[in-house]
Amino acid sequence: MRYLPLTPEDRRDMLGVIGAPSVDALFADVPTAARLPGPVDLPRHQGELEVERELLTLAARNRVAGQYPFFCGAGAYRHHVPATVDHLIQRSEFLTSYTPYQPEISQGTLQVLFEFQTQVAALTGMEVANASLYEGSTAAAEAVMMASRITRRNKAVLSPGLHPHYAETVQTLAHAVGMEIERLPLAIDAEAEVVSHIGPDTACVVVQTPNLFGAATDVTAIGEAARAAGALLIVVVTEAVSFGLLKSPGAMGADIVAAEGQSIGNGLNFGGPYVGLFAFREKFVRQAPGRLAGETVDADGRRGFVLTLSTREQHIRRDKATSNICTNSGLCALAFNIHMSLLGETGLRRLAALNHQQARKLKATLDAVPGVQVLTPRFFNEMAVRLPAPAAEVVETLAGNGVLAGVPVSRLDPKAGMDDVLLVAATETTRDADIEILGRALTRVLSP
Repeated sequence: MRYLPLTPEDRRDMLGVIGAPSVDALFADVPTAARLPGPVDLPRHQGELEVERELLTLAARNRVAGQYPFFCGAGAYRHHVPATVDHLIQRSEFLTSYTPYQPEISQGTLQVLFEFQTQVAALTGMEVANASLYEGSTAAAEAVMMASRITRRNKAVLSPGLHPHYAETVQTLAHAVGMEIERLPLAIDAEAEVVSHIGPDTACVVVQTPNLFGAATDVTAIGEAARAAGALLIVVVTEAVSFGLLKSPGAMGADIVAAEGQSIGNGLNFGGPYVGLFAFREKFVRQAPGRLAGETVDADGRRGFVLTLSTREQHIRRDKATSNICTNSGLCALAFNIHMSLLGETGLRRLAALNHQQARKLKATLDAVPGVQVLTPRFFNEMAVRLPAPAAEVVETLAGNGVLAGVPVSRLDPKAGMDDVLLVAATETTRDADIEILGRALTRVLSP
């Protein structure tokens, strides 16, 4: 093929240099079960028009969030993103920008990052925020490793309401650095259980609020217990809009906050890219991953921006780096920044109140469906419900009828023993008519 630059002779010479008998030998460490036996089931080649038609046909098989009554949450939420956000982030100076390796000549990018940090610090109630991380789950893992560096301890306790994907990410990265992770079994409203698991070797406790099941918890007492034992409190937030209504993590005594910022400025995007929010107490700044943009003045006294702190391995000695995956999701952070600027404090509070209002309407409707039990006692815009049938089967049936009813807990953690529990969320995009449709559809599907 003319698009592949290497000839068979080139490949043969390269294999000879490294001492491999064939290209297949390079994949010896990949389990056979994980390898495709042949090419993927796609046409070998087609013209551009034919490819476009084929892909549009495949795309039409998706059930897109905006086309149906939509109640999925579980860490990724459908919110309205103003057209202004997409218009501004597609300006060429933003769309093509990346990490400012020569930061001082990128004043616009640095100002965006500085303002983003200011917004995140204000939302989380913390003293310092960095210039973002990949997304919420890796931010949580970075927080755990940061706590280990600070406390010089080797164990983290994960609360019963932590999102399973976040817990698995923490376990994966912590394993690589030799940390011990104690992951408590999933529970709907049992965050306080982490206190009894704090010991002299505990570096941190990780608590999510609102948790996987939507339960909002005041974690002040948990933080006090952690600090009394010399450990840190890490608060995880997967729904950033909740900052507009609930007490901030900083006000509850958090030492580090790891959050997902997708809800503000960023659509669902089939799962990404998203943007990790990361904030902490100022005294821990030297152990924080990522980069910090700061404000200063130049030689003439004019305001300017600089890269104040950068602990990436690209900038400092590898053995001194706090992380090697701490690049920032710059474009997504910019979208967050613009949307927050459009909302302002008043707008965010109104948006959060509207989310809670729609969730209360959803609860009232679900309470009226025979056999359905709402399990979450204190919620923001999401709740867990118990169904008189396997939740995954109910979701599939309703999806076939044009209703995206939520996320079964069994999809997130098949071993949790919660096959009959469904997570449902309502946001400002959820219409009253959508809630009524869900209520009728559930009644019909669950009726004997």
